[in-house]
Formats: sequence, C-alpha cells, structure tokens
Amino acid sequence: MAKKEKLYKDLPRPRLNRAQIAEIYAHLRRLDPSPKTELNYSNPFTLVVAVALSAQSTDVGVNKATTALFAKADTPGKMVALGEDVVRDHIKTIGLYKNKAKNVMALSQMLIDDFGSVVPQTRDELIKLPGVGRKTANVVMNEAFGYPTMAVDTHIFRVANRTGMAPGKDPYEVELNLLRVTPEEFALGAHHWLILHGRYTCVARKPKCYNCAVSDICKYTPKTEAP
Repeated sequence: MAKKEKLYKDLPRPRLNRAQIAEIYAHLRRLDPSPKTELNYSNPFTLVVAVALSAQSTDVGVNKATTALFAKADTPGKMVALGEDVVRDHIKTIGLYKNKAKNVMALSQMLIDDFGSVVPQTRDELIKLPGVGRKTANVVMNEAFGYPTMAVDTHIFRVANRTGMAPGKDPYEVELNLLRVTPEEFALGAHHWLILHGRYTCVARKPKCYNCAVSDICKYTPKTEAP
C-alpha cells in the first residue's frame, strides 16, 4: 500500500478537481449509459484475438477481417487447426498482418498448452500471450471479465492530457493517474467513455469543442470553433 501511495505521489497533478472529473464522467455516461468495445467478438478468446489485431489498425478494419475468421475459428483449437496461412489470408487487409498471424497462432497454442484453452483473467498471465501487451490485457480484463481496468490508447492518452483529468508523459502514467482520480461508480465504463470521446469528439487535429458535452470543464485552449 505504501508503495502504491508513493507511486501515485510521484504522478503529475490533475488540473481538474474530483468534482469536475466526476462531472465529465457523468456527462459521458448520459450520452452512452452502457459503453462497450466496438470490436466484434463472441467470447474471451475472440476478444483477445480482436484486440491484439487492432494494434495500429482501426476497429472497423479489424471487424471486416475477423467476421469470416471467427466464423471458422472461435476457439484456440480451431484457430490452430486452421493454420497460419489461412489466418494470414483472412487478416491481410489490416496492418502488420504477417506478424499478427504468427502471434494469433502462437497465442492460441499457448492457451492450449498452458491454460487449458481458457483465457486467463489476470494481467500477468495475459501479457505472457504473444502479441498481448498491457493495453490489450486491460481491455480483455475489463470487457470480458468486468475488472475496472484502464486501457490507455492514443485516444485516452490525448483526452486525459488535453482535458487535464489525468496528465502523464506516457500511457502508464496516464493509466495510474486515471485509476487514482476516477470515482468508483464510473470505474467499469471509464476507459470506454474516454476512448469513444477521443475517437469521435476530442479528435487529434481539430477537436470538436463546439459539439462537446464537457467543453466547459475541459482545460484545453483555445477551444475549436464550429466550422
């Protein structure tokens, strides 16, 4: 506990107070009361694969690539039986598809060999899977198993820093800062709300401040005017 408190103490200070952060989440929850990932999946295994494939790719692109793949292989055993060449052919429309196909085969085999074909629920076990990093593990823990994790991608990193909710120089700092300041009642849906806000409103080049539910709280300046 003391180690965690020291870690939090060393983080950049939020530019918003607790009430303002809670108000942001409340606004985002009203817009989308039950947020979920936009990746298509049918079980924890297909979720792990989809999230691993989404690195440097769009969710829309991944969904197009995995529709036929998951219809044929929705378990580790079926994926291994399909073979790397077939997997690669299914996902060739997404970035880094050759390396990702190798990872899909390797993680499927590891799930069979080390986990009885069952996707583990802990971060330490998940990140042992080829192609699965901290962000992917956090998504799976949250979406599939209901843990209040914070999966910091480029969207969340931007929103957290831009709004002043949870500044950080890297995704890990932002993750810890968000976990520290996010009220418990919003913890489960928090990373979904922030991702969607960054994807559709608080976009990278020209944020849509004129159409933002939390513009009056956000510390970003100057606000983008309506086109």
